Amino acid sequence: MLEEDMEVAIKVVVVGNGAVGKSSMIQRYCKGIFTKDYKKTIGVDFLERQLLVNDEDVRLMLWDTAGQEEFDAITKAYYRGGSFEAISSWWEKVEIEVGNIPTVLVQNKIDLLDDTVIKNEEAEVWAKKLKLRFYRTSVKEDLNVNEVFKYLADKYLQRLKRQTAEEPEVVHTTSNKNW
Repeated sequence: MLEEDMEVAIKVVVVGNGAVGKSSMIQRYCKGIFTKDYKKTIGVDFLERQLLVNDEDVRLMLWDTAGQEEFDAITKAYYRGGSFEAISSWWEKVEIEVGNIPTVLVQNKIDLLDDTVIKNEEAEVWAKKLKLRFYRTSVKEDLNVNEVFKYLADKYLQRLKRQTAEEPEVVHTTSNKNW
């Protein structure tokens, strides 16, 4: 199989507090649907989507994690203050588990910005502090949802190409002897 024929599979894990729109975002991105009825995720859900990024076939495997405190005792204290206060906790957990990977900060439900207690500038400050790309999305209005996942796929591919370029070339040999 030629290298050009290989499909890149990328695991994307969506984390955050309960009821922030993780499942809705994944449903919108993978199935093109929006459901306003809230149904909490129990454990982990999984969906896939194929896309073309810079002429490369990519398969995103999207993991939707439960955000409710009964599934995550570590961040219980943060739930009382809301999802904004939990940002650094979620980010630290990702860093501890998987290291430095392509990551974004998403402020969802911007169609409800009139109801928010967090100013736009505050969210931007957090993104800069954590050195994360920041997106404002509305899953309901389908605003910037595709851009989030396309950016992550592109960043992952760039990283993969850098790693491949830095690795010494390995020569593989095979033997076709009949015994």
